[in-house]
Amino acid sequence: MDQVSPAAPSQPADLSKLIRAAVNAVPPAWPLSATVAVNPFLGQVGRSFAETAEQVIRLSGVSIAMPRAWYAGKIAEGTITQADLAEALADSPLTGAMTLDALKAAALREPAPVAAIPTIADLARTASGIDWPRLVEERIGAFAAGHFDEGQALWTAPKGQGLYAAWRIYARHDLTPEIAGLKGFAQTVADLPRISSRAIAASAETLGIGTVPGSYFHQLLLSLGGWAQYARHLDFTAERDGRCDETVIDLLAIRLAFEEALYRQYEEMLAPDWQKALAAHRAPIVPSQDREIDAVLQAAAERAEQRRLAALLAKADKAKPVEATAVHRSAVQAAFCIDVRSEVFRRAFESADAGVATLGFAGFFGLGAEHRGEASDLKEHRLPVLLKPGLFSCTEVSDEKDRAARIEARAVRAFGRFKQAAVSSFAFVEAMGPVYAAKLLAGALKLGGHVKPAAKPRLVEALSLEQKVGMAATVLKAMSLTEDFARIVLICGHGASVTNNPLASALQCGACGGHAGDVNARLLATLLNEEPVRQGLVTLGIAVPQDTLFLAGLHDTTTDAVTLFDADVDTAGHAEDLARLKLWLASAGRLARAERSRRLAQSSERSISARSRDWSEVRPEWGLAGCSAFIAAPRRRTASLSLDGRSFLHDYVWRKDEGFKVLELILTAPVVVASWISLQYFGSATAPSLFGAGNKLLHNVVGGIGVLEGNGGLLRAGLAWQSVHDGEGFAHDPLRLWVVVEAPKHAINEILARHPSVKALFDNGWLSLFILNEAGEMAERYSGDLAWSAFGDGGKGNVPRKAAG
Repeated sequence: MDQVSPAAPSQPADLSKLIRAAVNAVPPAWPLSATVAVNPFLGQVGRSFAETAEQVIRLSGVSIAMPRAWYAGKIAEGTITQADLAEALADSPLTGAMTLDALKAAALREPAPVAAIPTIADLARTASGIDWPRLVEERIGAFAAGHFDEGQALWTAPKGQGLYAAWRIYARHDLTPEIAGLKGFAQTVADLPRISSRAIAASAETLGIGTVPGSYFHQLLLSLGGWAQYARHLDFTAERDGRCDETVIDLLAIRLAFEEALYRQYEEMLAPDWQKALAAHRAPIVPSQDREIDAVLQAAAERAEQRRLAALLAKADKAKPVEATAVHRSAVQAAFCIDVRSEVFRRAFESADAGVATLGFAGFFGLGAEHRGEASDLKEHRLPVLLKPGLFSCTEVSDEKDRAARIEARAVRAFGRFKQAAVSSFAFVEAMGPVYAAKLLAGALKLGGHVKPAAKPRLVEALSLEQKVGMAATVLKAMSLTEDFARIVLICGHGASVTNNPLASALQCGACGGHAGDVNARLLATLLNEEPVRQGLVTLGIAVPQDTLFLAGLHDTTTDAVTLFDADVDTAGHAEDLARLKLWLASAGRLARAERSRRLAQSSERSISARSRDWSEVRPEWGLAGCSAFIAAPRRRTASLSLDGRSFLHDYVWRKDEGFKVLELILTAPVVVASWISLQYFGSATAPSLFGAGNKLLHNVVGGIGVLEGNGGLLRAGLAWQSVHDGEGFAHDPLRLWVVVEAPKHAINEILARHPSVKALFDNGWLSLFILNEAGEMAERYSGDLAWSAFGDGGKGNVPRKAAG
């Protein structure tokens, strides 16, 4: 949090803005059932990298930059060149204060460790020799696991109360703190105000904070790891939906209650050190030279890769004219998600036949649906979490079939609880253990069966024809697909099939709330196949040929197999087209698996599919590891290139974009989602202890919402170590995403000016922005504050020093 000025008497209202600032500094974490990639620096986008690094290291002692040896290795091997270092240095606050030789010398030595500002629990540990931070972490974790439980526990905690109110009841009967030596803790809790915001104010008064906590509240929430992030998720979604949720404020009050109790007990021993800590929290954030050096080295590493991409784009096939027109009608047009994994498959699919054309679009395909599956009352948000669902859908099954499926599901749940119950579990193992031998053997031999596709989804509420036509036109225009339709247009979502993986939803479509994109693809295909809709599109200038069939599919990114939902539509007139499409998809799958197998240890094209069925496999696929660029341009700019599964590819033709509405949508939605994904991988690689989920081999699921590393303590959010590291080296180079757009500069500037939060991502260096010229080459670099410089000149004279870090 920023430094604040003293204010008048400490009432809850005086602290409300400061509490909100601390809450906003914490990234949200979604539950396991709907994992969402989140930017761990979401609350710091208004600061530069160096400022954020200084803030994080002083609150946690953790660096968010890579070890210097990582940068030094890239310099030694020539990946980072002298020019990259010089340009990054020239764009930083160190320009004029440090020579290039001094920078290279700094890369050869690690910076001195920085101790975090101590909390009262830390100071009490030093004073007493009792590990109070560990005990606080363990007691809050034990309570939170029960309170947040979503059905995993057999004996659930009472529901119906807020987190703080429930904790006050729990803590007054929890003897563990007093047994450990925290005298009168139950009475301290009983004396706390009943409202969490008032409790925070009361604790602040006791601790001498008053209304000037500085970054202290942020530190306390940061120290709670995934519990604070999960609570922030509840706050984030409530705010998005126009509601209010105070769970994260309740959690802050609970953490402060422990601080207050420890302060009362050890005040005489720790008061002087606490005043020093409080002064450090109130001090302004000024990056040290080490943090500035790390920022320069990070920028140099990114410039090296940006230069590599620029050279690759410059080599693209220039044979096609700028305004490409179809000489021959494509046999198949396939729309894939912009997800980097789709780039590998699209390239393989296009190589299958000259009649195959692909395009990239956000994986929810413009239809943000709240979906209810068969025999389920759970509402799955199949759209980016930044958006509210505008459609409501369910699986299309008969009442009789739905009833039968519900009865079967209840029987399975009852049997599962019988297996785990305290009384019956041991007898169950004794009596029924041998029955499971076949199942265990099948799992060990990776013989998992094929999962039958879900029944066709349908919209719950009927839409008017005008609404349907408007929706269809909006999606097709956003796809830049308004003419030259093929006989088959494949709308291909993606998902991942894995076994024994608590973090499985993290491998699904990041744009669909941790769900696969099949529902969205099937809804869109159904909509576009309706004859009245097609007739309505003609009045809007979009003529879909009578023989064009829209077909939904699902690309399994773990096996590279594509499931076609051809039973959803009448394919009688497309039998030959469909047979040919299946052959091309099978061929593409083999090529994609062969390419991906080079990155996955001990795998081949033939064996890679088995990883999804392997109970022991910690790396069934690499997910989005390696993501580094987002390209919004016509496919012809990249079609002849191998981008190694590292680029988000969004088809965009600016000449078809009236009023640049599609460009605005791209910059404010898919680009932001991609930045969350990129920075989640970045944080999980550079600061795994703070923003990563730890070691998969030690994971235990808690409450159905997240994982613990071991059997207690903090909830772990972010990505597991095995998702970014192969055991010997990084599988993901932690680089901030760069966005490459083919569009007029004035249009981009106007959009950024209208969206300050997006502009801040670029101004403060969390994303880099480039323009492709008419030749398809990276021509200009965004320098910050709506200024640009020629690509490759180092941005001389244009880059705000704050943005460089």
